[in-house]
Amino acid sequence: MNEEYDVIVLGTGLTECILSGIMSVNGKKVLHMDRNPYYGGESASITPLEDLYKRFKIPGAPPSSMGRGRDWNVDLIPKFLMANGQLVKMLLYTEVTRYLDFKVTEGSFVYKGGKIYKVPSTEAEALASSLMGLFEKRRFRKFLVYVANFDENDARTFEGVDPKKTAMREVYKKFDLGQDVIDFTGHALALYRTDDYLDQPCSETINRIKLYSESLARYGKSPYLYPLYGLGELPQGFARLSAIYGGTYMLNKPIEEIIVQNGKVIGVKSEGEIARCKQLICDPSYVKDRVEKVGQVIRVICILSHPIKNTNDANSCQIIIPQNQVNRKSDIYVCMISSAHNVAAQGKYIAIVSTTVETKEPEKEIRPALELLEPIEQKFVSISDLLVPKDLGTESQIFISRTYDATTHFETTCDDIKDIYKRMTGSEFDFEEMKRKKNDIYGED
Repeated sequence: MNEEYDVIVLGTGLTECILSGIMSVNGKKVLHMDRNPYYGGESASITPLEDLYKRFKIPGAPPSSMGRGRDWNVDLIPKFLMANGQLVKMLLYTEVTRYLDFKVTEGSFVYKGGKIYKVPSTEAEALASSLMGLFEKRRFRKFLVYVANFDENDARTFEGVDPKKTAMREVYKKFDLGQDVIDFTGHALALYRTDDYLDQPCSETINRIKLYSESLARYGKSPYLYPLYGLGELPQGFARLSAIYGGTYMLNKPIEEIIVQNGKVIGVKSEGEIARCKQLICDPSYVKDRVEKVGQVIRVICILSHPIKNTNDANSCQIIIPQNQVNRKSDIYVCMISSAHNVAAQGKYIAIVSTTVETKEPEKEIRPALELLEPIEQKFVSISDLLVPKDLGTESQIFISRTYDATTHFETTCDDIKDIYKRMTGSEFDFEEMKRKKNDIYGED
């Protein structure tokens, strides 16, 4: 370990593992350490079930009705992958997909007036949906056609809208869409957590709706994918990639000190030894004095013995509760997966509720979601601080990832990865570059 590395990475969360993989592919000498004996950090999948009970300090062993403990892989952070999103591109380009199997999530649902409805995923579904009245459907269809044809580089597709200036609120007005439709378009298609986007330029929202439709077009049932055996498989896949390119991994390594000289990182001390480095990547838990709290997320893992009502007995789904429907500022999300994904014992379902905390009583805030899941066999509640780095790392060369937010997909995590990459290398993250580097090593297929 007493060596010089280009980059040392602390923590094996998804953000850290992807960056470590990319840096290794880019020819950097990487040392990757984690104080835990398992991969994944905050984004780990916990197995066996007994460990989940211990982690949440629930007394006693899981009841025998829960089946074998080792049949469970329970994600601490619930997220799906957008089929056409950035993370899937990273997986495909780095060929990490060869280590993973994915299943399409069976449906996306949205909450309205105390009930849940399937988010229409095709034109036919939109026309049959009970979410909207007949005339509303026609206007919504016109809006979707407009979005599908919209091209930022072709002014003929704008129809009087300026993508850099016109607020999204105005675009909705142009198509005369009602409040309920705006709610589910902004929150279940564009996947915004709050309504701040309404007064921002519309190009970002239009691109998000396009991402949703294009992801959907790939597999049909929903735009979301989920890996068999849980999300903990993702960081491990990128860790393997890093190892193929000469990265060194060490789990169960207590980190005693990050050594800084004249304001710049020069190494990390662990078990009396010092590994030197030029740059350091880590999650907030390794540098508590360099991060600040910007909020909290509550997540409740619920074990069920039944599919969620009104979802056509789906073995996996997402439910979005738009903030307007429950008088909040931010949406509540439910991610549900089951034994079909090798994450739970036969006949069991895991539903994870999450949202950004807004009051002093976070458990009350998620009640509308828990009511949809009744009866619940066992609950595991966690409230996590949302931490962000205090500075960009330009001087110290310490690059800190942000805590995983309450969104149910990895797009914001990928934005953080691209942002850290740019700060570390000075150049934009280029998917194509990952491909080329790989061809240099493996040769063309």
